[in-house]
Formats: sequence, structure tokens, C-alpha cells
Amino acid sequence: MSSETSRRKNDHIRICSEKPVEARNVKPGFGDVHLIHRCLPEVNPDELDLSTEFLGFEFKAPIVISAMTGGTSKAAEINANLAKAAEEHGIGMCLGSGRAFLEKPSLAYSFKVARENAPSIFISANIGFQELFRYSWSSLRRLVESIGADALTVHLNPLQELLQYEGAPRFRGILERLRRLIEDSEVPVIVKETGSGISMEDARLLSSIGVDAIEVAGAGGTSWASVEYYRSLEAGEAEKARLAETFWDWGIPTVSSIIEVRSITDAPLIASGGVRSGLDVAKALVLGADLAGLALPLLKPAMESWRDVSAVLGRICEELRLAMVLTGSKTISELKEKPYILTGFTRDWVKSRGLKVRCKI
Repeated sequence: MSSETSRRKNDHIRICSEKPVEARNVKPGFGDVHLIHRCLPEVNPDELDLSTEFLGFEFKAPIVISAMTGGTSKAAEINANLAKAAEEHGIGMCLGSGRAFLEKPSLAYSFKVARENAPSIFISANIGFQELFRYSWSSLRRLVESIGADALTVHLNPLQELLQYEGAPRFRGILERLRRLIEDSEVPVIVKETGSGISMEDARLLSSIGVDAIEVAGAGGTSWASVEYYRSLEAGEAEKARLAETFWDWGIPTVSSIIEVRSITDAPLIASGGVRSGLDVAKALVLGADLAGLALPLLKPAMESWRDVSAVLGRICEELRLAMVLTGSKTISELKEKPYILTGFTRDWVKSRGLKVRCKI
């Protein structure tokens, strides 16, 4: 792997674990979603079933660990701890960008540790959209097979690419490259954003080429503009830092993005971006998501031990259980059919965009 790529990966881990990198003035929108309390729930806690299916794989809870890192020794430690905790809870995991593997296959160990520590769960490999211009499916197949992945995620991060002071991004032709990948791939292809959300216009395009699943990764959680802001400051790139600060809160809030995407397609949907509790998970599912993804809340725990990661996941699952009882839901399928109310900014967004929702607004 080039020293530039290695340095960037370590920068991302360090900055996300040490600096305030979440959105400043944009919320993910979960506070605008109100579930209906049932004082006669007719559900006992021991009757609950959190299990669900995603792309043909069984999950013990509707949660996935979203992409974080890979390609360095620190990343290997983090991925091992994340995977072991995911295995314990029977949930899924998406690895960080596989660019390091593609540039230097000897670094595969930092990705392989996931499958070694989680032999039975759903794991997705991950590449950036820029790699679609550089690598064929045969190269990407080696990534998928080497790490024992069940799917391949392609992350779309145009804002971050524009703000990286080392970058020279290319955007024209991405959709066609994605279409070819989906046609050639022998595993499901998931397309995700990285903190700026996905609009109904782009959901329509992704649906038209047959993407297998979508992860919205909306605004309101980690801001990758903020990460590049800190990197540019440290590199003495003042102009890039100013640009990054201007776009710190850019994007479609997570809840609005869930509704945007679900209004267009019935494809499997992952909600991520500012998911911080089991109640957030419940709200995402009621809005139409199939899974909820978390990343930043698990990073610091993963730098300590798998037990620390497991404790956070256990809390998230327990909060989801409470939400299920209090809405009278025995199963995830029942929860997804429960009524809700939209208020505030999200309600205004939905009305302005003419989006379809199950509740009256």
C-alpha cells in the first residue's frame, strides 16, 4: 500500500477517535419521528423476537456494524474486536475500504481477521467508487474471496473526495461502472453513502441498474467533511480546510433520506448516519429500513476490546426491546407496521419534496 494511503487510513482512525467529527447544526431527524405508546402492549419481554432476514442471511437483531477501517495494524485490531462482538450478537458487519488490499494484497490480514473472528455472520467487503475506474470484477473478486465476504459494498463519497487535499476525483461514468459491476458480480452489491445521504433521484438511478441493497448513511452523524477539515489543517492546506468547514453539515438528514429512498424502491435498505440508540433503530425500521447501521459509537470501544463493543451492542439491543414492548410489537415485522407521527424539520422536508409516507401529514 502506498505511504499516502496508509497515512490517510491512520489519520481517519485517529481523528474520528480524538476530534469532534459529528454534524454541528444538522440532526439525523430521529427526534422528529414519534412512535405511538401502548399502555396495554399485550407483549411480554420474553416473547420478543428480534431476528430478521437481509439478502437471504439471518440476523439475530436488525443491526449491522457499518464500514470503518482496514489496511493497517491498528485497523486489524479494530476489525477483530468488531467482528468478535458481531459474532456474539449474531449481527452483520461491513468492513472498511478495501483499497489497501487492492494496492497491496499482503495487507489482507487486516480484513481477514473479521471472518476469522466471526465465522457465521454476514460480512460485506467494501470499495470506494473511484476503484470502479481502476479495477475489474476479477480483481474485486479476489478481495471478496480473500476475506470470505458475503457481499460487496460500494461507497459513494463525492464530498469527501472533493475535499481531500490529495484527491483528483472522477465522477462521470460512475453509474455505468456500477451497472457493469452488478452484472458481473457473483455476490450481492450494496451501494452506500458516507454521511451525506441518498436522494430519491439517485435511488431511482440505483434501482434502475438493479442494485441489491442501499445504505443511506445520511447527514447528522459523522461528517467526513469535518475529518478532512482536520486533515487539511494539519497538512497546512488552509484553503481546503475552509472549504471543508463550509460543507461540514452538507447532506440529506438520515430520516429524510430513508423516506426519500423508500418512496422509490422496495430494495433492502440500511439506515445509518447518527444512529445512536435502540430507539433510533426502532424508528428507522418503522420508516421502512430493514437494518440500522452504527460506526462511530463503536470505534473507541473497538480500540479497547471486543467486550467493550459487545456492551454497546447489548445496550442498543435492550433499548430496541423496550421500544418493541412499548409499541406492542412481538417481532421486527410487526414493529415495521406500527403507526408513527412526523413533526418538525422532517415533516417540512417530506411535504416540500412530495414524498409518500404511511402517516398523515
